[in-house]
Amino acid sequence: MSLEWIMSACIGVGLAACCGFRVFVPLLIASAATKLGLIGTMTGFEWLGGWPALLGLTVATVFEVGAYYIPWLDNLLDTVATPASIIAGTLLSTSFLHIDNPVIHWGLGLMIGGSSAGIVQAGTSLLRLGSTAATGGTANPVVATGENVASFGLSVFTIFLPLVAMVIIVLILIFIIGRLVSRRKVWFTKASTKQTGGPISQIPRSSNGRM
Repeated sequence: MSLEWIMSACIGVGLAACCGFRVFVPLLIASAATKLGLIGTMTGFEWLGGWPALLGLTVATVFEVGAYYIPWLDNLLDTVATPASIIAGTLLSTSFLHIDNPVIHWGLGLMIGGSSAGIVQAGTSLLRLGSTAATGGTANPVVATGENVASFGLSVFTIFLPLVAMVIIVLILIFIIGRLVSRRKVWFTKASTKQTGGPISQIPRSSNGRM
């Protein structure tokens, strides 16, 4: 496994994870970088650096970034963005993974790239839902701006410093997974409490002290 292979894999997975913040931004960055000759894709993915892809992704990025500043539309977009980010993440990671076996190639692309994008998207959706519940959606533009900055910044960072960007992305994934697991534990605790009618200490006892 050469350094070139590792760097290329880090670029693919790093860009894939950024799809969790915005679906089209990492694709646009990858397209522009490929067009400029900064990075190279696997054989069969050269279309990513073509003019049609670059122009189409530019238009899609503008619409996506702008739509997240429209009240209530942002939460609706998250339902569509989740599967879209997984698809985009799989495509990007596969574009830069130098593996000859097609089954392993696409399988790793889905497992590593698609799952990374899905985890990040789940974290951003959770953050936006919390913002909507706490502020009625008034703070959502701030959340959207943070996501835009993260998507653009990390995507560009991944192109020029893929190893460093990969470390940052791994830390982000660990943080989001931790938050999702803790939230799931809280949900199960509340569900268990509702089913039992409250904590065990609140179960009424008879006068002789027996249940």
